[in-house]
Amino acid sequence: MTTVNLTDQDFARTIADNDIVLVDFWASWCGPCRMFAPTYEAASAEHPDIVFAKVDTEAERALAAAAKISSIPTLMAFREGVLVFSQPGALPASGLKQVITAVEELDMDQVRGQLAAAQDEKA
Repeated sequence: MTTVNLTDQDFARTIADNDIVLVDFWASWCGPCRMFAPTYEAASAEHPDIVFAKVDTEAERALAAAAKISSIPTLMAFREGVLVFSQPGALPASGLKQVITAVEELDMDQVRGQLAAAQDEKA
């Protein structure tokens, strides 16, 4: 599967409608973004069951702001609609593979329980 471009209009629906979504926030002028792109594309071909998405932070400024992107590239991973990973910086192929494996192996019942506990503490 190749990467898909996300906009403000389809971001939330894409996250909600897919089990695992990786999102690369990038810009065309960003050197590290351009260096990371082939690694990200290669991983998308290896994992057709995962949605690999890209958000052009120049074209989608409001979306980047809503996601609190302060440095690019930033990689976010969502599992069952929950943000489970967010990190700025270009990853090497081995690092991206580790992130993908960790996201795939998450126990989402445990994650949801931790989120609920954190919400209870705030209340």
